[in-house]
Amino acid sequence: MEDPRSPNPAARILIVDDSAPARLLIGAQLRGAGYQALTFAESARQALAHLGLDGEPGTPAQFDLILMDLLMPDISGIEACRRIKADVRFLDIPLIMVTAEESAESLKEAFEAGAVDYVTKPVHSLELLARVKSALRLKQETDCRKARERDLVELTEKLHRLSVVDGLTGIANRRNFDETLVRAWRRSQRQSTPVSLILVDIDHFKSYNDCHGHLGGDECLQQVAQALSQTVKRPFDLVARYGGEEFGVVLPDTAKAGAEQVAEAMRATVESLRIPHGSSPVSEVVTISCGTASALAAPGTAPESLVAAADACLYEAKHAGRNRVVSAATEVSCA
Repeated sequence: MEDPRSPNPAARILIVDDSAPARLLIGAQLRGAGYQALTFAESARQALAHLGLDGEPGTPAQFDLILMDLLMPDISGIEACRRIKADVRFLDIPLIMVTAEESAESLKEAFEAGAVDYVTKPVHSLELLARVKSALRLKQETDCRKARERDLVELTEKLHRLSVVDGLTGIANRRNFDETLVRAWRRSQRQSTPVSLILVDIDHFKSYNDCHGHLGGDECLQQVAQALSQTVKRPFDLVARYGGEEFGVVLPDTAKAGAEQVAEAMRATVESLRIPHGSSPVSEVVTISCGTASALAAPGTAPESLVAAADACLYEAKHAGRNRVVSAATEVSCA
């Protein structure tokens, strides 16, 4: 049979009782069983102060268990329990009532206030230690469960980040781009606001890769990706790696002129990086070409027409000499 006196020496226990002999007795019984981290309060008000619930500045003490006398002057143990459990920080701290009366009504109030158990006065050591051990086990199980839940949330968030972030450049990936474009398209349909798209291609990237190797090419992609990301200012704009050396930029609530300004800023920013590109027939440094298109999304349509229009403009920019921005002449018709 398991010994109920087996202690958890590190357990932090708050003992609240207005009777000094009662505090001494409970403290002695707990210390005799190996519990050393004991804090005493001679009133409910003092206990609330230990927990930072008195309105005064300071860091609240941390406890694993509270032993609370039921009947105390000024603030009763039941009222103190109610105040403690009203604070989300202390919901998981088990609270055991210590009472000289066992009336059903008082115990009902105590449990409704948030107590998990009770012991009767005069306190018998074996009963006290068994209930303390049970309550601390409950606290440990709750802490372990919450730790597993936190780990699961962190893992889920990490997996989500991995699913929407490009591993090389650290910006949004193609999946993220597709989902964001669909959301922006639907917003345009609902609110009759414009949505714009920029497709970006690093000029003569294949020759850059051939000259500098894949590691050099990867570093170039990373620098360009960061430069593009730093150009957009609004939190709901998205810069993503579209594929290979291509990038896609989704600009909700943005008309043709705004998209052209962003694209030109991107082009100038990348050129200003002055990344050497000796094998380029266009420039001695790495440059980009951009195609932009804007639309008011009509009900029942999909954003593929916007992608096709931006892609056509990018094709035109590349064949017109590169290192430039070409925009669709008018808003894309999506009817």
